[in-house]
Amino acid sequence: MAITNDVVLRVRDMDVSYKAERGRVRAAANISFDLHAGETLAFIGESGSGKSTLNLALMRLLPKSGSVDRGSVVYTKRDGSQIDILKLNGKSLRQFLWAECSMVFQGALNSLNPVIRISDMIYDTADAHGMSRKDAQKRAFELFEHVRLDPMRVFKSYPHELSGGMRQRVLLATSLLLRPQVVIMDEPTTAVDILTQRSILEVLKEMRRELNFSTIFISHDLAVAAEIADRIATMYAGEIIEIGPVDDVFYHPRHAYTFALLNAAPRLSVGDEELDSIPGNPPDLINPPSGCKFHPRCAFAVDICKTTPPPDEAAPNSPDHIAACYETERVLAAHRKVTAQ
Repeated sequence: MAITNDVVLRVRDMDVSYKAERGRVRAAANISFDLHAGETLAFIGESGSGKSTLNLALMRLLPKSGSVDRGSVVYTKRDGSQIDILKLNGKSLRQFLWAECSMVFQGALNSLNPVIRISDMIYDTADAHGMSRKDAQKRAFELFEHVRLDPMRVFKSYPHELSGGMRQRVLLATSLLLRPQVVIMDEPTTAVDILTQRSILEVLKEMRRELNFSTIFISHDLAVAAEIADRIATMYAGEIIEIGPVDDVFYHPRHAYTFALLNAAPRLSVGDEELDSIPGNPPDLINPPSGCKFHPRCAFAVDICKTTPPPDEAAPNSPDHIAACYETERVLAAHRKVTAQ
């Protein structure tokens, strides 16, 4: 999909931390990015890299131990007016969530109330936002048909009466009930089998084309991210260390960590392949290493990596492809060598 110049979500210099016994865990740091109208931006990285924390912060759904310490998250409504999400509270926040920005959580069974029918969940959402129950049911039936579900059956069902794939599609449909501009999806296909995953991804792509919403997509699966996204953002130790168009990032990675992730993923074009693992463990976010946080695990690290955080630099032929790495040329050369094998 072609990315427009219309920015619906602009995040600048956001820090998120959690209170822990040993001190503050800086789970996301210096986060800045734009989400454009109609685009899907995928966040990739290991567990603990800050992907889910970032998006819980965007939705103002952090646990009590978490806080946004600085930054701004400016959302542009369809009428052109702007809202700083971090300044919303009380009723204004409740009206914003799900009407302007919604979220599909990982693990559908844990996201649906097991003691109420799907219809009651739909009605509760409609009641909270001033939508009539008649309109809510009509809209829900349309969305259930979009995601290839039997509307009448699903509407009257309890969550346990549906399969895992059906529950995940119910979440996808209900996230669009109030026609939000932005939908955040946190590993929406992790808990389902490969055939159901394929079905959900096809449904998602169809709905995005028809309804034209913007998506933030969180995934551990690089193949899924490559298929669904327009742009990719790689996160490590709470920071965005590379971001750019999907083809640029996957075919011409410029950060050593992105290269390591790609090199650790199996390739269908290669038969018996020994995958490279990333040595070591993610850093302690209470006492992170100096310089580039990836340098203790990096095969390309030089002296400056250990002392001075690398600046964000755009690729010479792709100004939208930005990475924070001192050794981009060596990384690119290593990637070319691997893919040529």
